[in-house]
Amino acid sequence: MGVELNNLTNLKELDIGGNKIEGFKSLHGGEKLLNMSSLEYLYLDHNNFSNDILSSIKGLSSLKTLWIGYNLLKGPFNLTGMKSLRNFSTLYLNHITIKGTSMLLESLGALTHLKILHLSWSNFEGTLFNKGSNVTNVKELYLDGSSLDENFLQSLEALSSLKLLSLVQLNCTLSIQGLTRLKNLEHLYLNESVINGNFLQIIGVLSSLKTLSMRGCELNSTMFMNQGLCELKYVQSLDISYNELSGSLPLCLANLTSLQQLDLSKNHFIGNISLSPLRSLTSLQYLALSYNLFQIPISLSPFFNHSKLKYLGSRGNEIFVETNHQYLNPRFQLEWLYLSGGGYCGAFPKFLHHQHNLQFVDLSHIQMRDVFPYWLIQNNTKLVTLYLLNNSLSGPLQLPLHSHMNLSRLDISDNCFNGSIPVEIGTYLPKLIYLYMSGNGFKGSIPYSFGNMSLLGMLDLSNNRLSGSISNLTMGCVSLHELILSNNSFTGSIPNSLSNCNNLRVLDVSYNNLSGKIPNWMRNMSSLQILDLSQNYISGSLPSNFCPLGIIEVHLSKNRLQGLLMDSFYNCLSLLVLDLGHNNLIGHIPNWIGEIPLGYVLLSHNHFEGEIPLQLCQLDNLHLIDLSHNNLSGHIPYCLRSTNDDWLAPISSVQPEQPVEFTTKNNFYFYQPRILPYFSGIDLSCNNLTGEIPPEIGNLSMIKVLNLSRNKLVGPIPPTFSNLKQIESLDLSYNNLDGKIPQLTQLYSLAVFSVAHNNLSGKTPERVAQFATFEQSSYEGNPFLCGPPLPKSCYNTSPSPPRTSTGEQEDNGFMDLGVFYVSFVVSYIMVLLGIAAILYINPYWRGRWFYFIEMSLTNCYYFVVDNTPLFSKFRVSHN
Repeated sequence: MGVELNNLTNLKELDIGGNKIEGFKSLHGGEKLLNMSSLEYLYLDHNNFSNDILSSIKGLSSLKTLWIGYNLLKGPFNLTGMKSLRNFSTLYLNHITIKGTSMLLESLGALTHLKILHLSWSNFEGTLFNKGSNVTNVKELYLDGSSLDENFLQSLEALSSLKLLSLVQLNCTLSIQGLTRLKNLEHLYLNESVINGNFLQIIGVLSSLKTLSMRGCELNSTMFMNQGLCELKYVQSLDISYNELSGSLPLCLANLTSLQQLDLSKNHFIGNISLSPLRSLTSLQYLALSYNLFQIPISLSPFFNHSKLKYLGSRGNEIFVETNHQYLNPRFQLEWLYLSGGGYCGAFPKFLHHQHNLQFVDLSHIQMRDVFPYWLIQNNTKLVTLYLLNNSLSGPLQLPLHSHMNLSRLDISDNCFNGSIPVEIGTYLPKLIYLYMSGNGFKGSIPYSFGNMSLLGMLDLSNNRLSGSISNLTMGCVSLHELILSNNSFTGSIPNSLSNCNNLRVLDVSYNNLSGKIPNWMRNMSSLQILDLSQNYISGSLPSNFCPLGIIEVHLSKNRLQGLLMDSFYNCLSLLVLDLGHNNLIGHIPNWIGEIPLGYVLLSHNHFEGEIPLQLCQLDNLHLIDLSHNNLSGHIPYCLRSTNDDWLAPISSVQPEQPVEFTTKNNFYFYQPRILPYFSGIDLSCNNLTGEIPPEIGNLSMIKVLNLSRNKLVGPIPPTFSNLKQIESLDLSYNNLDGKIPQLTQLYSLAVFSVAHNNLSGKTPERVAQFATFEQSSYEGNPFLCGPPLPKSCYNTSPSPPRTSTGEQEDNGFMDLGVFYVSFVVSYIMVLLGIAAILYINPYWRGRWFYFIEMSLTNCYYFVVDNTPLFSKFRVSHN
């Protein structure tokens, strides 16, 4: 790639980084770089420069800072030509590989005025520094993400003037060697590096430390805090967050009287803060305690003497009420307050009434039982963010006495507010950008003053009792990019004024009483990604080529849509979720459905007919298919198989943001977005499908739900179903399946199972593991099926003679009755034909047979006459 360098003589800063320049010769006019005597800052990073670029820099007499990392520089290389650069102080030489560092050491020694050196994300072998080098004047050294050996770490002791050392994300285990002699070191960053235990025990020797950051270093003991950290009396900033530390805070922390910033979040510390050494650290300005097991009083009384405290973060701890607490006015004026957790039910703490500099406040999930704190907004004119979600606040929403011009984020979701939304909310809070009011009891219509919130970008009024038209809202809120009004009682049609919201990304008006048709202008909304109109009274047919650019989810279920699917979503190349269930759509499922990247196809409870298109097999990210309750016919596509390891596997790129309704375990469930990537299922029930079940379905090892019930399927249950190790619900009932039930007892996740009302024969599966929980209803309606839990036994209870292996009886002790009847009739006919043949061939036996018949008839006649009174009387009178 070529870059022009012209008219740059007096330039002080030049950035040609990230252009993938192949070398110095690719710089058109590159010779002019030598004459840029005023240049102070030069960015050459992320190109393809080799070592020769260094010789072009020596003439830049005013150069102070050079970014040359992420190129093709390879050691050894020479920096001695830059010795004349008296003002040069900062070098970014990231992402290099040096084997044998003596040449680099000599080169860096030429930079006598070098103060800041970046060698991050590099690979070194051997030592880099020694006491005889001129780089001992370096004040800041950054080695983040590099691969260093033990010798390299030991060589750091030569940097006697070093003030800042950054060893973040190192690819080695840190030991104390080489660092204990850095007596002037003031700032040490070790985040996300593995630290040797000995290092922690004697870290106190770095007595000049002001900043120590060990965030995410896999620390798992508090012993080092007694032996090392407590000796750092001059430390001002300490970060040991995101570790596995536990137990109570050591009392010796009270010795760190210079501490201004302390981050203990994301550990397992315990104890009552009122009794902790934090009470003594009155110089604290920033204190982060979130996500531990602390007990923190709602009054914050342990910090009343911390006059410098500006930031207090305590999410996810236990909040409690102090007993016998004597209230005093706090000396602090907080700017940031994050206080959330369980264990408290009461009013807002009194100290809040004395705060006037608050900018960010989060008091969520505490179960406050109070009214809306309008006074908090009124007293803090700099307040930008107020989060009060998931409490027990009640009563009407009361606004401050005067307009608040800074509040931009307000979240009062999941409380117990009632009444109407204040008519003047848009006048008193005109700068709102994010407004969340879902999960309350607000009723009435949306005030017209919402139109005054010209900056409003996200609005959530879902799960209330609001009614009326939504046109009041959309007249002035042209900046909306998320509008969520679901689960209310809004009426009317979708207003045309929404077409002015050019940045609208999410539109969710589901579960309302909206009517009318889907407006044609909606397909031209280029920013729209999620559309949810489900559970309304939307009617008419789908607009032709309804495909907003970038659309990802379409939810139109449970409406009154009708007509053909046609080309409505043809060419929607980013569509992931298509939910058209519970409508009156007709016709065939179009073939183009396999040409869009669908992961969730939900078309149940319509009137689709014809065969299931084979193009469904082209969907590599398919997770859910629900075509149930239609009039589909033909065979189940054999190609619904695991064509690669990603089919029915968690989606790694785009994921749904809206919940999806799917039937499993005989119930309707809404699967939330965080669950959907790990859930998969097929529901083809209640259709007219014929043929056998493709054995390839048994290869879908990650599938959770398979429902093929109420069709006309024949043949056996495929033995491959034993591979469905993750299956939770399997329903094959109400078909014409025959044969034995295959071995399925190792499907340990199976919770619902039914093969009822088929023509299955043989013995039911052994009642072990999950199959011990399935009752008679799972097998009923199969006349040739026997064994528990069915009442029909597979064995006779009376003694029977020894059996022979003549093939007349199956191995499980049960004879097919159909075979028995046929064989009986055939045997009977064969006996009669044999007798007739003998009588015809032999005259003697023929005579004996007729004589036997005659004597039998005569004896029967006299037997009847002698034993019947009527006939006896007749015989006497006759005589």
